[in-house]
Amino acid sequence: MKKLGFGCMRLPTLGADSKVDIPQFSQMVDTFLSHGFTYFDTSYVYHGGTSEDALRQALVERHPRGSFTITTKLPVFLVKERADTRQFFTEQLSRLGTDYVDYYWLHALNTASYENAVRLGVFEEAAQLKKEGKIHHLGFSFHDSAAVLDLILTEHPEMEYVQLQLNYFDWDSEIVQSGACYEAAKRHHKPVIVMEPVKGGVLADVPQPVKALFRQKQPDLSDASWAIRFAASLDNVMMVLSGMSNLEQLTDNASYMEHFVPLDEEEKRIVAEAVRIFDEQKAVDCTACNKCLSVCPEHIPIPDYFKMYNDHCRMNRNTNGMVYYAAFPQGTGKASACTGCGRCETVCPQKLPVARLMGDVKTAFEWSMV
Repeated sequence: MKKLGFGCMRLPTLGADSKVDIPQFSQMVDTFLSHGFTYFDTSYVYHGGTSEDALRQALVERHPRGSFTITTKLPVFLVKERADTRQFFTEQLSRLGTDYVDYYWLHALNTASYENAVRLGVFEEAAQLKKEGKIHHLGFSFHDSAAVLDLILTEHPEMEYVQLQLNYFDWDSEIVQSGACYEAAKRHHKPVIVMEPVKGGVLADVPQPVKALFRQKQPDLSDASWAIRFAASLDNVMMVLSGMSNLEQLTDNASYMEHFVPLDEEEKRIVAEAVRIFDEQKAVDCTACNKCLSVCPEHIPIPDYFKMYNDHCRMNRNTNGMVYYAAFPQGTGKASACTGCGRCETVCPQKLPVARLMGDVKTAFEWSMV
């Protein structure tokens, strides 16, 4: 199986109502298949709950069932009782117009949703659906620390695959932990499906100094190609998803993924230099000395929030950091809990205006939590 997957979360739409443009999507599906790619990834919630139906119209009703594979996902965050798992799955089969799915993931597991899934018997219900032949392969997508991933895979070795946010920018991130999560999956012998290889599109248009590096080595390749090839070059990666919105993006991806060539050693060094350039563009000059943690009465993990905020700013206000911000453990305060007492500022060696910066963090990450 070729390593490029069609992520159906950013499909072409019609006008302001965001309705999926089925004719354009159908053309993209046909082109994707014509290049020998077969893997399509959707979920219950993508495009306001219409992605699965759009995939039925553009793909399932127009091509032989054996010519493609479908992954969709159970919205674990919407499951309230044990019966919900089967009810959601049955609805998804109807939306997709098929009597089975090739791959079925528990969607967006983290500490809280994992505990909920265990409590409500989600793993057992999904395993039963697999036993009935309605699911061919079972796994989960994941947004949390490598330690939590290790725990889930230890407690549920029946999970066959893991879908991870993995890209060169987040590889050494202490928040996203792309590299650490990849290594955890590898230790458990679980193949990885990569989501967000281009970090929501921001690695498709990198800063000019990084562009110059890339063009010097590969003048004809796009910025996005470096990110997708980085992920696809990892030996334990089975599939790299790309959320393609138009035929131009699809054609670009196909140009280097139809006959995929992994990054060579020089290209790996260029990617490492690109990351170094990104790292120089920090908004907050926090060194994570952690002195502030001992004096904050609201237990706000200030250095961690600054790391998230720096990534947010370097990535042109990419909002994916909200997922990790919202998932921070109970018992830690959000940025909005800051009272402006100033105790942290009195011990900060960098003399940072922490209280003001907490307001920036709040603005960046809490607007969707209201």
